[in-house]
Amino acid sequence: MKLALLVGAVGLAACGAPDATCGPTSGVVQRAIDGDTIELTTGERIRYLLVDTPESVNGATDCYGEPAHQLNSDLVAGKTVQLAYDDAGCTDRFDRLLAYVSVDGVEVNRLLVERGYACVLYIPPAGTDRHVEFENLEAAARAAGRGMWSACTVVTCD
Repeated sequence: MKLALLVGAVGLAACGAPDATCGPTSGVVQRAIDGDTIELTTGERIRYLLVDTPESVNGATDCYGEPAHQLNSDLVAGKTVQLAYDDAGCTDRFDRLLAYVSVDGVEVNRLLVERGYACVLYIPPAGTDRHVEFENLEAAARAAGRGMWSACTVVTCD
């Protein structure tokens, strides 16, 4: 029995258990790449978990993409952020770290959705523990007409 528990614990740690570290737990943001991705001064790219903002790079000019990019930049550029990782995976298909990003005690992922600058992007299993929380934040932002939910006739991240 003890061996089975030990093997299970080692397996969880190797698969990204909540206490496993995927990357740095903090860093200074060099730049906001767009509304939902940042680059640290160390070169790591961080994609916000459970967040999808309208596009604002590579020639795309989706409705509310630039305001989302600007808000992200205003919140994090040049600041030290704290990074928290999910228990279900460390990177996306573009090899960006997936994390919840906080600055000065405020979680940016949550704020973007809450204020109507982002939709929820749920790709299981990453974000499973907080998926419903974020869906509720998006529903409240939609109902209140916050951000893109009143400014855009077409919401591209929806």
